[in-house]
Amino acid sequence: MGYARDLVTLTKPRITMTVLITAAAGMKLAQRFLGGAPPTGGRWLWTLLGTALVVGSANALNMWLERDVDRHMARTRSRPLPDGRLPSPVALVFGLLLGLVSLPMLWFGVNPVTAMLGAFALFSYVCVYTPLKLRWVRAMWIGAIPGAIPPLLGFSAVTGHIDQAGLALFAILFVWQIPHFLAITVFRAEDYARAGLKVIPVEMGDRVTDGMMLRYSVGLLAVTVWPFLLGLGGKIYLGVAVALGAAFVGLVARSFRQNLASVEGGRARWARSVFAYSIVYIVVLLATLVLAAA
Repeated sequence: MGYARDLVTLTKPRITMTVLITAAAGMKLAQRFLGGAPPTGGRWLWTLLGTALVVGSANALNMWLERDVDRHMARTRSRPLPDGRLPSPVALVFGLLLGLVSLPMLWFGVNPVTAMLGAFALFSYVCVYTPLKLRWVRAMWIGAIPGAIPPLLGFSAVTGHIDQAGLALFAILFVWQIPHFLAITVFRAEDYARAGLKVIPVEMGDRVTDGMMLRYSVGLLAVTVWPFLLGLGGKIYLGVAVALGAAFVGLVARSFRQNLASVEGGRARWARSVFAYSIVYIVVLLATLVLAAA
């Protein structure tokens, strides 16, 4: 097998699969919003394959750039590059090759708008967000931009442009990423500090982190109403979105209602529960939106 397994690892398959789900949701909702014929099988293939390769390229190049940082973190030190299983030039060439293949695939197989969105996501994640993580605590917001683009890739693949419905999906993914990522940085704070990465809990403390998570979870509840106002999903979606969002806010607010630090490991367990719920939240929310809009 040679380097095959390690090259696949560079693409972060689980993250790539999550991205493909959000891109597919964008395609389904675009078809519903337009009320036209569903995309052809070829359009689905080129969109999802091109998206997977763009994401794989971004992840591989991210791992190549952070290979020294990853050696200092428990959750990343066993990756192929810091562990020494894969030569760094191989990873660099692999990441660049995926990008060089994916963008023409999206341009000619889908449309120029989708290709340009993919190029922007790739560039901003690799060339802007990744290096800023070591320098600026607010790099998180920059990283949330390419992280929220996948549903726009799916939406624009069908429509050929960006409109309010696509922007609503982008807004939901953007806002959702903030409490989701902050939860990770809470229970991985020692790892991030050891690696020298600038994150809110390490640089600004618990109260600032908790307040930010609460504000963004409330904002998430508000922004999930946008698709309903555009005629997507109907009352079923709205009810599920409000219930999921209220539960998210309540879970985050536990940090203010209880002295989590007084119990050994209490704060880390709370952050892990927020992180786990955030994953369930986004999957159920998007699935409900797609099914309710069908």
